Amino acid sequence: MILSKWKEIFTIKSHEITAVASLAAISAALQMVHVGWMSPWGMWIDLVAIPWLIAYFLFGGRPAFAVSVVGALIITFAAPSTWLGAIMKWLATAPMWLVPVLMQKILRLKVSDFKKPALLISVIAVAILLRGAIIIPVNYYFAIPIWTGWTTAQAMNFVPWWAILGINGIQGALEVTIAWLLVFRFRLDRFATW
Repeated sequence: MILSKWKEIFTIKSHEITAVASLAAISAALQMVHVGWMSPWGMWIDLVAIPWLIAYFLFGGRPAFAVSVVGALIITFAAPSTWLGAIMKWLATAPMWLVPVLMQKILRLKVSDFKKPALLISVIAVAILLRGAIIIPVNYYFAIPIWTGWTTAQAMNFVPWWAILGINGIQGALEVTIAWLLVFRFRLDRFATW
């Protein structure tokens, strides 16, 4: 029984592997082109993690995790922010698909249930709050001091917590909205099952 559970957890279908590779490549292309806006302390509002959320809406948590890890590795080697940008992007974006995965487990939902905007908005609001709870202290005690050379006290002085929360909220809402529109309104979900 335990072996069958482990097999279920680590089994990925061939079309999911193809989709994961394709979405990771799209994430890499979006990192290379890097359309977006950079805040004064180095945080980007960009499109890089949209494929990570498309993977979630199409296939669920495991493929989203795989695309996010490959995407973070690509950021490590392709972005000027290197490993620091990769860690921060992954930590910031993970709640955007992890919270829906947890809600699926708790409420016994399917990914397709998130077609309903009301359900999605409530779950994503929780995800954005979790994102803020993770990213604010990580910015103050880790990322901003490394990126700018400021102390934690200077970072707290120059970058208010509400600015970090606001930019991360905008980024999270943007990622989820675009991914949701592509999957459920532009019907990418028809490719989720072959």
